[in-house]
Amino acid sequence: MPENIALLTATAVHLGFQATVTVLVYPALARVPAAQWMSAHRAHSRAITPVVAVVYGSLLITGGWALWSGASAWTWITVFSTAAAMLVTALVAAPLHGRLGRGHNPGLVRQLLRADRLRTVAAAVALIAALMR
Repeated sequence: MPENIALLTATAVHLGFQATVTVLVYPALARVPAAQWMSAHRAHSRAITPVVAVVYGSLLITGGWALWSGASAWTWITVFSTAAAMLVTALVAAPLHGRLGRGHNPGLVRQLLRADRLRTVAAAVALIAALMR
């Protein structure tokens, strides 16, 4: 079924993207000295926003397609896990980035790193569920 392959591909790409952010991107951003923070954060935001739009857009499309095609319990788990990652982005990570865009704050950076780990766990659960479909 093509919707299964599409959903599996989208969730695998999502986990790969999210794991890269968790293991490489955010730790590198967290090490930026306060004096260079504003330019580094601006560059990060400009670079990552289009990638997030493509990855999340593909998840919305493939998740909707899979649900429309007849949802199993695994499909629902995939979609809910993906939605959890998106909600953490919308409700926690994006507002933190907004605050960090005004200046360096180590406490907010730590909160961002924690929220990001939650997104990675949610993306991993989504991929496992997509594999079980």
